[in-house]
Amino acid sequence: MKQVLTVSCKIQVTPEQVAKIDATLQAFADACEYVNKTAPPNLVNELAMQSLVYHDVRALFGLSSQLAIHAVRRVSGNRKTARHKGFDVKKFAPTSATYDVRTFSFREKDWTASLTLIGGRERFSFAIGNYQRGLLKGQNPKTATLVKRKNGTYYLNIQLESKPPTPEETGQVLGVDLGRTDIAVTSNGDKFSGQGITKIRDKHARVRAQLQYKAAKGTRSSRRRCRRLQQRLSAEERRFQTHINQGID
Repeated sequence: MKQVLTVSCKIQVTPEQVAKIDATLQAFADACEYVNKTAPPNLVNELAMQSLVYHDVRALFGLSSQLAIHAVRRVSGNRKTARHKGFDVKKFAPTSATYDVRTFSFREKDWTASLTLIGGRERFSFAIGNYQRGLLKGQNPKTATLVKRKNGTYYLNIQLESKPPTPEETGQVLGVDLGRTDIAVTSNGDKFSGQGITKIRDKHARVRAQLQYKAAKGTRSSRRRCRRLQQRLSAEERRFQTHINQGID
C-alpha cells in the first residue's frame, strides 16, 4: 500500500509564461466541459469515455495527448464522486490541470520544474522554503497538479509516493476510543477526561466568533489584530492537545 504526500510549491512566472499557463488551464477546463457534455450522462468508465472523445479533444483544444487523457480522467473521476454523493457534475473552472511523468519533470539541482503547456514546454523556478526543499530532496516525483489560486499566483502541487514502514510485530495491542466527553478511553479501562479541552474549545469558539464579527466591521489594522489573536488561540489549543496526548502516551 502506497501513501501519497502532496508538496505545494509556488512557481515564479514571467508575463509570457502567464499567458501560456492561462491558455492551458482554460483549454483543459474547456476540454473537461466538452467531455462532460458529449459523453452519455451515465457513462463513468474512463476508457469507454476516452474512446468516444479523445480525438475530438485533441483536435478542438490543442492539448497534448497526456493532457487530453487527464481531462477525460478528471471528468470520469468527478462523475464517480458526484454519483456517490447524489448530484450532477455541472462546471469545470480553469484553475487546475493534471500532469504526469510525460508532461512534468522536477530538477533538484536548480529547484525547477518543467511543464508541457499550449505553445511548448516551459521551465519554472520554485519560490519555496526549507520545508518544501527537505521533502523534495532526493525525490523523483511522477505526478503534479498545476493550480492557479484566487489571488492570481501559481502553484505546483507535487505528489510524492512512498511505502509506509512495516509495523513491528508485537503481542501487545491497545485500543483507544477518541471522544469529546472523554478525550480517550483505552481498551484496558483507563479514561482521560475531555472536560478541560472541551472548556477551552468552547471558550475559543466564542472568542473566534467575536473576533470575526469585529474583523468584518473594523478597519484593516483591527483585522490584522484579530488574525493575530486567532493564531494565538489556535496555538494555545494545539499546545493543550499535545499535553493531553503526552499524558495518554
